[in-house]
Amino acid sequence: MTEILVVDAIMGKGKTQYAIQHMNEASPLDSFIFITPFLSEVERIKTSVTEHCFVEPTIYNGTSKLEDLKRLVANNRNIVSTHALFAKADDELIELLEQSGYTLILDEVMDIVESVPIKSADIRRLQSNGDILINEDTMSVEWTGDPDDNSRYKDIRELAQAGNLYLFRGSFMVWTFPPAVFKAFPKVIVLTYLFKCQMQRYYFDMFGLEYEFKSVQKNGDKYELCDYDVRAEGRVQLRKLINVVDNEKLNAVGKGKFALSQAKLKKYDADTLEQIKKNTANFFKHYAENAKAADVYISTLKEVEPFLAPRGFSVKNCFIPHNARATNEYANRRAVAYLINRFMNKDKMSFFQDNGVKVDEDLYALSELVQWLWRSRIRNGKPIHAYIPSERMRELLDKWASNEI
Repeated sequence: MTEILVVDAIMGKGKTQYAIQHMNEASPLDSFIFITPFLSEVERIKTSVTEHCFVEPTIYNGTSKLEDLKRLVANNRNIVSTHALFAKADDELIELLEQSGYTLILDEVMDIVESVPIKSADIRRLQSNGDILINEDTMSVEWTGDPDDNSRYKDIRELAQAGNLYLFRGSFMVWTFPPAVFKAFPKVIVLTYLFKCQMQRYYFDMFGLEYEFKSVQKNGDKYELCDYDVRAEGRVQLRKLINVVDNEKLNAVGKGKFALSQAKLKKYDADTLEQIKKNTANFFKHYAENAKAADVYISTLKEVEPFLAPRGFSVKNCFIPHNARATNEYANRRAVAYLINRFMNKDKMSFFQDNGVKVDEDLYALSELVQWLWRSRIRNGKPIHAYIPSERMRELLDKWASNEI
């Protein structure tokens, strides 16, 4: 049975420092795989963990990074790599990990469930042609067609052959990160915040992966595990650093539970999108002390970014993904605009619900917003101005600040 430890602490509490300390204090016989979202953190681990020599997978003798990862595992090297590479884990890597005895340290949760873009008509066509077979008990998708199919269904073939593709409600497919990867490790440590809100928690619950829940605190020069206590997070003080615009006219576009949701943003007419753009420009000029492009970041649905970018605030320089987390790249930004109202992808939510896992969309949305805000200079204890026109998202932030969530 894999021992899973979730270290849940608000940003800046020292989760990564605890992990570095843990690795430096470990026996030379212990081996680690550290997985992080960003290349900058890869370098940090390589330089900060002085008691173990960490290497990262590379293109080796013409092979892929995945093949080099397998080579490094076979040689029992300490490895640091990214979520993107680790998500490609296959049966061969799982078998190597099962024989290795590594401790996995996962910095931030992964995108362990993804909705697969395929139309229900194409699903029916693949079934009628005999290309896929659905297991009626697990709803897993088996590829029974040409094993080397190179048609427009190639991506479906590859996912099904990897054994991590599922059909639900006869109309949509979902890919999951293989739970066998986590089970291949004797110990897994997950570093995150608001784990109870995240899809990886639902994933662990669904696949029966039990976990211990702790937080971290600094005691003198040492980082120590402790019981999770929401009162120790200092949410009230953090909320005081976030000067959210409270202007009825600017926030009118976000009134109502579903205003600014992804579905709504895709359907807004040109006049509505233009109004959101004007409001954002107004915010930067009059409410954020005449903020310039170098002072800001903005997030919304990617498809509408070009329509919501105010003059002087280009998509390239000012827009970041609305699920941005675990990066220090924007730690000098003092004015931010969150032009979206977050809800969980319906296919992903149905996937969990159909497997008996209860999903809380409000908690999920809150987790995404708080992580996004932390990309700014509040991580350094400095105040910011924030435009969050969604009525629902503002209310969730205030409930978080008062420990109601």
